[in-house]
Amino acid sequence: MSGHSKWSSIKHKKGALDAKRGKIFTKLIKEITVAARMGGGDPNANPRLRTAIQAAKDENMPKDNLTRAIKKGTGELEGQNYEEIIYEGYGPGGAAVLIESLTDNKNRAVAEIRHIFSKCSGNLGENGCVGWMFEKKGYIVTEKEAVDEDVLMETAIEASAEDVLEDGENFEIITEPGDFDQVKEAIINASIPYIVAEITMLPQSTTNLEGKEAEKMVRLMEMLDDCDDVQKVYTNADIPEEIANAV
Repeated sequence: MSGHSKWSSIKHKKGALDAKRGKIFTKLIKEITVAARMGGGDPNANPRLRTAIQAAKDENMPKDNLTRAIKKGTGELEGQNYEEIIYEGYGPGGAAVLIESLTDNKNRAVAEIRHIFSKCSGNLGENGCVGWMFEKKGYIVTEKEAVDEDVLMETAIEASAEDVLEDGENFEIITEPGDFDQVKEAIINASIPYIVAEITMLPQSTTNLEGKEAEKMVRLMEMLDDCDDVQKVYTNADIPEEIANAV
């Protein structure tokens, strides 16, 4: 496994999360609602809901928004019924793209996603065409300058992290999904700041992109992120940061 989730780090550095906070809240509310509908409204007994609530808190979502989303999921308040759909395809240069969608209109969702792929020199593929390239993992990123490497390694490994990797200016902590919460808690208790902490899909290998292909790939990922029906989007594209920041 490469261990790298390049798009998560690139998106953070480009400031996309802050620039689109309203859309981030919308996506988080959807996830909280669906998690509560599927597993109940008690986060202690519902790991998916617990992770979604923590993600909402990390984004400083108001408590009232969070509570309403849970109640919509449990049926205490009226809300939309969202369908979970996975889409798979290929971006510029043949890079793999995996999309998690929550939508109340799957015809609209697939039409919009197909349109985005076609605009960015990509193709929406069949189910299973690239999903096998990714593994579900816990993923935490810290900046090298903000942490002592030995302290990070000891803290993460003792908390059952699977691996700690170097990636340019960052350290990446990889965990099994079931160990994510305890590793993240250990990082927080050790006062180690993080810039990304999420359950994600990590590629087992990467596709290096340069030049125009890399630029088109960044546009594809940004357009998919901006789509209301898309919750999360993953890729195995390895894009030079200077190109990503310039687009």
